[in-house]
Amino acid sequence: MSLDSTKLEITTTEKPSPLEKKEDLKFGQSFTDHILEIEWTKENGWGIPTIKPYHNFQLDPATSVLHYSFELFEGLKAYRDSNGKIRTFRADKNMERMNRSAKRASLPTFDSEEFLKLIDKFLIVEDRFVPTGKGYSLYIRPTLIGTSVGLGVSAPTKALLYVIASPVGPYFSAGFKPVSLEATDYAVRAWPKGVGSYKLGANYVSCIEPQVEAAKRGHSQNLWLFGEEGYITEVGAMNVFFAFKNDDGTKELVTPPLDGMILPGVTRDSTLELCKSKLGKEWLVNERKLTIYEVKERANKGQLIEAFGTGTAAIVSPIDNIEFQNEIIKVPVDAGASGELTAQICEWIQNIQYGEEEFKHWSKVAK
Repeated sequence: MSLDSTKLEITTTEKPSPLEKKEDLKFGQSFTDHILEIEWTKENGWGIPTIKPYHNFQLDPATSVLHYSFELFEGLKAYRDSNGKIRTFRADKNMERMNRSAKRASLPTFDSEEFLKLIDKFLIVEDRFVPTGKGYSLYIRPTLIGTSVGLGVSAPTKALLYVIASPVGPYFSAGFKPVSLEATDYAVRAWPKGVGSYKLGANYVSCIEPQVEAAKRGHSQNLWLFGEEGYITEVGAMNVFFAFKNDDGTKELVTPPLDGMILPGVTRDSTLELCKSKLGKEWLVNERKLTIYEVKERANKGQLIEAFGTGTAAIVSPIDNIEFQNEIIKVPVDAGASGELTAQICEWIQNIQYGEEEFKHWSKVAK
């Protein structure tokens, strides 16, 4: 049976939890009162969707997700606009990516439109948890896990698709705070023809140990390099952009191409589209390969304008220095705590997210 939003069953909690103060909100630390769940079996397809009070799972110790990483997830946000309505931002792109990940992980795919209708219903149930104010939002975590029981290595015959949510405040509570990166080539996040372009939980665990080591040396994130050429791929759990000034007076915004080793980020795609649409003719916006050596050379010549990461949590995260082979590459932050373009992109995206500006129907009201 295919996923059917009209069969949704809702049971609301009898013990609503108190709302946290906005200033106390921390990313992914507190959750709303309910969970959206849909079970799947190979024999019967998708079952009846339910929204129930938030609860723990009971899993057999031999459940496949615990042994073979049959798990994937998405991250998106809901925003409160000036009229009090709840909006989501390009959620169709998240569903598209989630289905790609599901197929690669041998987990069941689903009808994206039907699932988005269910997420809308979930948001309406959790209305009071969507905070007001720019920078505040409700982080939504759709997740799909394999729930077959047994130690054989094979595609799951049972799965669970569910959604939980967490109210969050601004990523930078006191304005932009530029991050320091360590260019990492002793370990790799992904490789050609691997699964780096899929949002699988297994992609993240291997990144933690190098991040901990980078933190010991005073850095916030890793700038992941690949190959002897030092190709730049991603920064931490974000896509990365560099802005250069060329000899002929033009400027170039560059991000690595979708070559299978990096995640096709929704904020990455949004940044590219907005910059192509809004920046003047003096700007070139390119997806191309670039190396840490090019960034270093451009910085030494005074041609590195700024750099930033993009992702759902931060929108944009300014970068002010990169350490590579014990040398520091300084990145300008001409607007104080970020570059001017970084701040402009953040404003463009937020204006759309909160319904202050219309752009290609990217922002939709939950109903």
